[in-house]
Amino acid sequence: MSHSVGETGFPVLNRKDISSFESVFIDPTVRKRSDIAERQSRLVRFVSGEVVPKLIRLHTEVVPDAPPLEALIRVLKPNKADISDFAEILLGDDLEAAANYVTIMRDRGLSIEVLYTELLEPTARFLGKMWERDECDFIDVTIGVGRLQTLLSIFHETYSLPKLKSKRHVLMAAAPGNQHVFGVSIIEELLASGGWRVQTDHSGEANQIKSAVRNDWFAVVGLTVGSDLQIEDLKSFIGDVRRASQHGAIGVMVGGSMFTEDPSLAVQVGADATAPNAPAAVLAAQKLFDKGAVQQRATS
Repeated sequence: MSHSVGETGFPVLNRKDISSFESVFIDPTVRKRSDIAERQSRLVRFVSGEVVPKLIRLHTEVVPDAPPLEALIRVLKPNKADISDFAEILLGDDLEAAANYVTIMRDRGLSIEVLYTELLEPTARFLGKMWERDECDFIDVTIGVGRLQTLLSIFHETYSLPKLKSKRHVLMAAAPGNQHVFGVSIIEELLASGGWRVQTDHSGEANQIKSAVRNDWFAVVGLTVGSDLQIEDLKSFIGDVRRASQHGAIGVMVGGSMFTEDPSLAVQVGADATAPNAPAAVLAAQKLFDKGAVQQRATS
């Protein structure tokens, strides 16, 4: 995303661009709902206790030369003075404020890994916990995860890629020898509501999965694994998928109870990511999409 620097020294983003590209990350039927503003306000109230401590830490420890919190509030939210309003910057109705916040932190030297692991991914996980406790519903989660995906795209400047909507294509498949894993349909539905084109393959057939990535372009493949995990077999298969893929920088996610219990297994099998719940899985997919796009941009 191109931006200039205003009198305050903060980046100034193109409002027209900002107002148009969030539609990529949230299903249009959700964005048109009459209760969107009310739902966003409720999300802000729930998430503020989780988000604010992370933001304070980012300002005071991770990016020590960042502008004072009060200055950011004054510039990004002129009518707000309470530190808790940072939750609204992330999940509220002012996307321009959220975009400015993320861009400022990036330009101040915040790495994507810190932004993701310290702020965005924990927020996605928290949304999932709220959903499990019936404190919010599918529409609320769609709105929240859509905003988090948008902020990742802003950070990586991938929102303006040609044919962005068609490139956000994910294959969700049962790993070889596995059947459909309970709960994966929720991830597939949330991916679709988050603007992804979702293709599924629950056959558990290795050749069928490799044929799919060979014959069509996917940004990400998600493999679900049941109770029986053979690390070397899965590692070998993931290598086969990468070699067969049309997309040279395809991202690979893995999921299942064993990865939830021990996320380090994802690295052992050669995957790029795993996630403990559906909202975090959608955000992980966006991170992998952005990573692949950045790699391709660097080599083109």
